[in-house]
Amino acid sequence: MARPPERRGGSRMRMLGLMRKEFLQIVRDPSSIAIAFVMPVALLLLFGYGVSLDARHIPLAMVIQQPGGAANAFAAEFSHTPYFKPQVTVSLHKAYAWLDKGQVDGVIVLRSDFNRRVRVGRAHIQVITNGVDANRARIIQGYVRGAWSNWLEHRARLAGGRLVQPVDLQSRVWFNAGLRSRNYLVPGLVVVIMTLIGALLTSMVMAREWERGTLEALMVTPVTAGELVWSKLVPYFVLGMGGMALTVSMAVTLFAVPLRGSVLVLLLGSMLFLLAALGMGLLISVTTRNQFVAGLAAIITTFLPAFLLSGFIFDIGSMPAPVRWITHLIAARYLVAILQSVFLAGDVWSVILPNALALALMALLFLGMVRLRLRKRLD
Repeated sequence: MARPPERRGGSRMRMLGLMRKEFLQIVRDPSSIAIAFVMPVALLLLFGYGVSLDARHIPLAMVIQQPGGAANAFAAEFSHTPYFKPQVTVSLHKAYAWLDKGQVDGVIVLRSDFNRRVRVGRAHIQVITNGVDANRARIIQGYVRGAWSNWLEHRARLAGGRLVQPVDLQSRVWFNAGLRSRNYLVPGLVVVIMTLIGALLTSMVMAREWERGTLEALMVTPVTAGELVWSKLVPYFVLGMGGMALTVSMAVTLFAVPLRGSVLVLLLGSMLFLLAALGMGLLISVTTRNQFVAGLAAIITTFLPAFLLSGFIFDIGSMPAPVRWITHLIAARYLVAILQSVFLAGDVWSVILPNALALALMALLFLGMVRLRLRKRLD
C-alpha cells in the first residue's frame, strides 16, 4: 500500500530538518572541519614528503687498497651519482668499523691487485652490505651492479671497442617509468586518509547523541530509524567528498602524480568507498555509545588495517596466505587497487569493476547492519 502524500511530505521535511541540524552541528564544531580538511593536508604533506621507498645518498665505504688509474676511475663512478655517498679509505678494518657503527650501509672492496686484474680482464670487486634492512641491502646490491656495468661499458668505449655480453638486457618500465615511489605511495595514502576521515567523522556522531541525551528526545518523535541514519550519513558524505577532492588535487598538483584514468571513475570509486567507511563509522558509533571508545575503535578497526593490510606500502601478494584472506575484509584494499590503476595505468576495467563491486557490497552490508542495529528504543 502506497504511503499517503502527506506522510511522504512529512518524512521529506523531517529528513531536511535533521540534515540541516547536522550541517549546523558540523559548522559549529571545529573538530569536524579539522578532520575533513586540515588533517588530510597535514597527513599528505607528512607522508608524501617523509615516506619514500627510493634509496638515495646511500653512505658507502670504498676500500681502495692500492690506488691507481682503474681503481680511481671506478670509485669516481660512485661519486657522480645521486644514489651513493662514498667514503674512500685504504683500511679494510676502518670500513668494517664504520659498518658496525651504522655510519655506512655497505662496503666495496677493491683489492691491491685490482688494477693489474683489470688489465688482464679478470678483475673482481667485493660488496658487503648491512642486511638488517633486507630490502635496502638488495637495492644497494642492484645499484652497485648497475654502476659496475656502466663503468665497464665506459671503459670499452674509451678503448674504441664494445663491451660484449652473452645477454643484451633491455628493460622497459610501464606505468611508472621514472620509478618514483611517490607515484605509488600517494594514491594509497589518499585511501588511508579517507579511511580515517570517514571512520572518525561518523564513529562519534551517534555516540555524541547518546552522551548528550538528544537521541532519547529523537526517539519520541515521528523520526524513523532510516531517516535518522540518512540524516547522519548525507552531511558527512558531502564533507568526506570535499576532503577527497582536496587530497586528490594535492596529489596531482603538489606531488605531480599522473592521473591517467577517468576522473569520473575515480569519483565513483571514492563514493562507494566513502559510503562503506561511513557505514563502518556509524556501526561503531551505534554499538559503543561512547565517544572515546568509538574513536579508539575506529582507529583500531579501520585506520590500522588500512595502513598495514591494504597494499598501501606492503605487497599483499608477499603476505602469508591467512593474512591475504584477511585483507579481503578491508575496504581500503579495493580502493587502493582502483586508485593505483586510475592514477598510474588508466581505466583498467578488469581491475576497477571487481573492486568497485566489492566496495558496493561492503557499503550495503555496513549500512544494512547500522539500520538493523539502530532501533527506536533505549535498551
